[in-house]
Amino acid sequence: MLKLFEHPLSPYVQKVKLALLEKGIPFETTMPDIFAGGGADFAAANPRLEIPALVDGDMKLWESNAILQYAADKNEAFAYYPRDLRLRADINRWLLWEAAHWFPSCYIYLVENVVKPLLKAEPDRAVTDKEAPNWHRLANILDERLAKQRWLCGDKVTLADIAVAAPMHLHSYQKLPLDAHPNLKRWMTKDVEQLPCWKATDAAKLLGLAA
Repeated sequence: MLKLFEHPLSPYVQKVKLALLEKGIPFETTMPDIFAGGGADFAAANPRLEIPALVDGDMKLWESNAILQYAADKNEAFAYYPRDLRLRADINRWLLWEAAHWFPSCYIYLVENVVKPLLKAEPDRAVTDKEAPNWHRLANILDERLAKQRWLCGDKVTLADIAVAAPMHLHSYQKLPLDAHPNLKRWMTKDVEQLPCWKATDAAKLLGLAA
């Protein structure tokens, strides 16, 4: 069985858990103490000591989007990661865009409005205000795509939707300004968050943020 090193605060972990659950792939989780080095098993799984890390027999894999692709191919989950060259290229484009641009922007809101309060520190509004123009620019890209179709890569959910939604997994607590992007908000609240896999990985409850 796949073994996933996780932490509920991590959007990267959320991404992997969502994909595995959506595809019905069995896995078990363990939460290393990343602030104390994580332990020998974790270090062996990812020498960078970052989550997530996946162990599948003697296969050790890190980088969340690589894990998504590996798990989909190994389990022939081609509905979520089609073999068609053009569809796969479109999905890969969103995976790369998410990692390079979307996640870093959403992460700023996560740190300031979720992580700092959990650590009893004060959020710095100036930091999110500075990031806001970039976040809105990126959100507009998604909003325009989603104005034309239900999901990012057509009429069915794929790895692209899972990857791009994950950095927003605590959007109400992150205080992401979704109201300015109605198509993005619709996709996130009425489509992504209604997926059974999303409901099964409620990070807000795990972190004690929700009642």
